Amino acid sequence: MKFNTLLKNKINKPNTINLAGGQAHQMSDKLELVTILLTSFLDKQYYRNENAAAKRLTQLVAKIPDKQFIAKAALYARREAGMRSVSHLIAGEIAHNVKGEEWTKRFFDRVVFRVDDVLEILAYYLAVYGKPLPNSLKKGLGQALTRFDDYQLAKYRRGSASLNLVDAVNLVHPPHTPAIRRLIDGSLAPAGTWETKLTQAGQTAESDKDKAEQKGAVWTELIRERRIGYFALLRNLRNILVQAPEMIDEAITLLTDKTLIRRSLVMPFRYRAALDAIEDAPALDQPVLKAAIDRVFKGGADIRALRQKVITALNVAVDHSLNNVPRFKGRTLIAMDCSGSMIGKPMKVGSLFSAVLYKVNDADLMLFSGDARYVTYNRDDATLTIAQRIEDSAEWSGTNFHSIFERARTAYDRVIILSDMQAWMNHWTPVVPFERFVKKTGKRPHVYSFDLAGYGSIQFPENKVYTLSGFSDKTMETLRFLEQDKSALIHEIEKIEL
Repeated sequence: MKFNTLLKNKINKPNTINLAGGQAHQMSDKLELVTILLTSFLDKQYYRNENAAAKRLTQLVAKIPDKQFIAKAALYARREAGMRSVSHLIAGEIAHNVKGEEWTKRFFDRVVFRVDDVLEILAYYLAVYGKPLPNSLKKGLGQALTRFDDYQLAKYRRGSASLNLVDAVNLVHPPHTPAIRRLIDGSLAPAGTWETKLTQAGQTAESDKDKAEQKGAVWTELIRERRIGYFALLRNLRNILVQAPEMIDEAITLLTDKTLIRRSLVMPFRYRAALDAIEDAPALDQPVLKAAIDRVFKGGADIRALRQKVITALNVAVDHSLNNVPRFKGRTLIAMDCSGSMIGKPMKVGSLFSAVLYKVNDADLMLFSGDARYVTYNRDDATLTIAQRIEDSAEWSGTNFHSIFERARTAYDRVIILSDMQAWMNHWTPVVPFERFVKKTGKRPHVYSFDLAGYGSIQFPENKVYTLSGFSDKTMETLRFLEQDKSALIHEIEKIEL
């Protein structure tokens, strides 16, 4: 009897039940931590609410002995993937769980990307653990505050909040820069943010027409002077189209700027949300919009043509944001989960990543839920267009991983599965149909398990597949290296210096 074989079979057998009630494989603690950090906004999900996700994170921080890895994962999530709330929670838990380590002060400094990160980390710690604050937390956050200028401090002053920026300064006692001194003595000028300017315009207007014109003037000033942030620009494209149509060309220049896109840490699925808003923009005969078009173009412009300009620019921008998409050798099968639990953010992300992988590779695309089927789209279409067609084709039924390999009709070099990993149809994990597929085609493909929800389980043993997760372009960059290093995501995090 081969006892190594027995051990191998034991290791590779399913060892947990997922949230949908099907058999699954439990992730290692480190991988589960990373998937939650890169996929959870600590908001409500199909199978888990925000409190459950936060609780699981705190459990993992307490359980994983390598606290430096946890800190590095939080830095990766905040600074590379743009994930905010999860990084604030991890910072608070590190402050509570790690005492007397020199590296923690550097971590608390580096995890701060914007001024309000300081406020959110302090608010979390005070709400959960109260005073006193650990010295390392005070020193690290205090050092972070010295990096910010007058405008940044004024923008996040939060005067009416339960914990405002002056409170934070009094708690952490940062070295006083000129900007911090002005904040404390009350001489710091208001930031004049776009939100403030638009609110003021709305308050002084005497009619809807007047309000639209005043807000249009604000958008014009912000865009011409380059004083609008990239995410704010993306989120307000529809408002700019309606209220300041004359600024569309300049707004598009900013929207498609590769440097601004990279610096913004905007996640690619945000472009889908912007596209949805633009496609729902009011019709030309609405009085306010018609007045704006007539005022600027003297009746010579068509809102539909302007809207198409913006849609084209969004497609250019999303392609720039995903410029790290790997181009694989050989044949690839992309299997996109279109089950009911994928509704919302997982589908927005998965359909976009599927579309861009499909466009640049020699790939077949399969949609699966209760069953699986091949679909074909025009690769010359825009990325966002293909992503929308994938979502429109979703059947929103059960989750049957077996069907991927039962319906696959040819050999592949790799199979990329994008899913929340909550399979339940047939109950068993898809190892048996996968092995049948290998025998039938005579080729064992690489399998990529792309987790879009971070629920803590996968459908294949972790030691037999490439596991990755995340919503940012950094995910695509990691995807390049997995066939050379199956733990590339973990190793990328481990390389971060504290």
